[in-house]
Amino acid sequence: MGLFILRRSAVMILTAICLTFIVFFLTNLYPNLEKLAKTQGNFRMSDEAVTSWLTKNGYLQPLPVKYGQWLGVLPGWVIDADDGVTGRCITGTVSPKVAEQAASYCGIIQGNWGQSTVFKDEVGGIIAARLGRTGALMFWVMLLMVPSALVVGVMAGMNEGSKTDRTLSTFSIITTATPEYVSGVIFIAVFASSAVGLKWFKGTATQAAKNMPDDYGIAWLPDWMVGFWYRVFEAPTLENFLLPVLTIALYGMGYIARMTRASMAEVMTAQYIRTARLKGVKFSNIVMKHALRNALIAPFTVIMLQIPWLLNGVVIVETLFNYKGFGWAMVQAAGNNDIELLLGVSVVSVMVVLATQLISDIGYVYLNPRIRIT
Repeated sequence: MGLFILRRSAVMILTAICLTFIVFFLTNLYPNLEKLAKTQGNFRMSDEAVTSWLTKNGYLQPLPVKYGQWLGVLPGWVIDADDGVTGRCITGTVSPKVAEQAASYCGIIQGNWGQSTVFKDEVGGIIAARLGRTGALMFWVMLLMVPSALVVGVMAGMNEGSKTDRTLSTFSIITTATPEYVSGVIFIAVFASSAVGLKWFKGTATQAAKNMPDDYGIAWLPDWMVGFWYRVFEAPTLENFLLPVLTIALYGMGYIARMTRASMAEVMTAQYIRTARLKGVKFSNIVMKHALRNALIAPFTVIMLQIPWLLNGVVIVETLFNYKGFGWAMVQAAGNNDIELLLGVSVVSVMVVLATQLISDIGYVYLNPRIRIT
């Protein structure tokens, strides 16, 4: 097992390097760099001014060199100017004496994720804060989605071909076929809108919500939506946090339930299950002690795949509910050409996907002792 983990870790590192290099290459194409220069300077900048700005900030170096500096395996760039010295590892413009005392290596490996050009803050701090918010959302989604999906799948698989099976399977297909942006809007309109009359959730715009700054990005919303968005972001409680969780959980529940149903139906027709039933073993014991463990092997992969999906797939829901988590930060980075933040988000996304795959492979051994890892 230890040797397997070491080999897989080496493959993970190599895969992460390849994937991040692709993202680095795409984000550092010259049109993106030109747009970044004009965003940080002036949209009417001449080509010479753009080139000067990119040179001053180290963007026109060879791509492998820039990637090595970003990783932290090559020394950071340093440029001498008339007003002082600037560099990747130097904050602002300093004197040559101060520049000599600065660190030479300052990349991802050293914990330097760069500076966000949009939020004007350290990328590492931004990602940590947004990832914490998405982590809280993911926790409640998994807590609701996984047990519910397993119960639905097991009940449908135990009663294959029955009315219960058809009903639960239809429910699973409907939840999976309904996009989050559809179910989310329906939930808000039905349960939070004063126009419908239910008003189970607070959806009336408050004066504080109407006076929010423009960077909240909700000026285009109607009043009944503004109040709900404001409360989800400023003071998340069970009352206003339930709808985002329910929107994501319902969409992912169908995949797990369908896979569990198919696996459970196959296991229930196995020879050892028939033998146990002929020996008079209680049906509940057959399901819990014999069938369920083997039936969970296939759904376990789907469940593990929900983690990277939740991390990157909540973009729609976080944007819809104005929940400023990891997905929202990804949208802001891509929409505003924030190269450093986009690279940081890609690193976290890649590592989460690879880590969940490793955990999934290891989990097979504990679910099915017949599987041996060599």
